[in-house]
Amino acid sequence: MSSAALSLPPAAPPARPRVLLVGTALASAATFMAFVGLIGYYASTRAAVIADGTRWLPDGANIPLTPGNMAFATMVISAVSVWWAVDAVGKNDRQMAYLALALTFMFGVAVINATSFLYTQAGLPVATTPGALIYIITGAHLAMVVVGLVFITVMVFRTLGGEYGSRDREGLVAAALFWFVTIAVHAVIWYVIYIVK
Repeated sequence: MSSAALSLPPAAPPARPRVLLVGTALASAATFMAFVGLIGYYASTRAAVIADGTRWLPDGANIPLTPGNMAFATMVISAVSVWWAVDAVGKNDRQMAYLALALTFMFGVAVINATSFLYTQAGLPVATTPGALIYIITGAHLAMVVVGLVFITVMVFRTLGGEYGSRDREGLVAAALFWFVTIAVHAVIWYVIYIVK
């Protein structure tokens, strides 16, 4: 063997596949499509009832705008905070990352609170078709918010453990991607259910 071959540095390790990010992208796309199907069914059922000249919401039921608007505004603000966390980890600024992730978590809990308040104000019976559809769609979205919060919490602990930093922040990017899809689903729900009613 030549002396030149012995002095070469070792080869770099192979690039790690982005399994978590790709898996999150696929799961997010599937979840979004499931909501598109649910909301499409809701819209077609509502259009059929209104075409018959019948009122869509039962008597005494009303979906107030304020809680829905506040929840949507909170979700939009959380988009900034979740990407702030990703950016802060990319700059190795862990304090700002933890603050941003805590804010995102707080915003998610605030959305759950606003939606729960909307349920108490709507007076919408579950035994009706509109009630069942609205509670199924918005309840599934609340479950999506909870899954997003759990995902963010896991990423906080992995960041605390030193797994993520400026060289690798795949988990935080994956959590942010899922959170952005959660916001997109909420935007569609906000328009189709809360605004159009």
